[in-house]
Amino acid sequence: MTESESQPRQTLGPFLAALALIVVLVVIIAVLNAIGVFGRNDPTPEQLVRTAVVGQNDGLQRKDYARFQTYTCKAQAGTEADVLAKQEDSAAKNGQRYVDEVRDIKFDGQKATAVLVYHFDKTPDQKPTAPVVLVNEDGAWKVCSPVLS
Repeated sequence: MTESESQPRQTLGPFLAALALIVVLVVIIAVLNAIGVFGRNDPTPEQLVRTAVVGQNDGLQRKDYARFQTYTCKAQAGTEADVLAKQEDSAAKNGQRYVDEVRDIKFDGQKATAVLVYHFDKTPDQKPTAPVVLVNEDGAWKVCSPVLS
């Protein structure tokens, strides 16, 4: 026997088979991802309600009426001057308001209710609660309760 006959011949077969398997798996994963099996990141209705409550409060605290309006139903939006004046009065008396929790969210069609837990800068240990009503207006959840002060 010669030296070349004693060693097995190396072929590309196993490498090509493994490569083909990897390509097939990548294609399957890409198709499943495209049809939405993986990575569904749509927020839940509860998350959308929480976003509306926190977003409205954020708009008030930043004196950003446009942001406040984004998360407030038309019936409660008021005028920019009135909303910002009331917010300035509230902040002067109580300090900034922080949302601690939005809980007990319940849905009834295009309406939702929740309980807001919050505190003010000047009284951080006091955590009052307030009922909040939201409506689905223009395809988004919006706070439709009077603004707390």
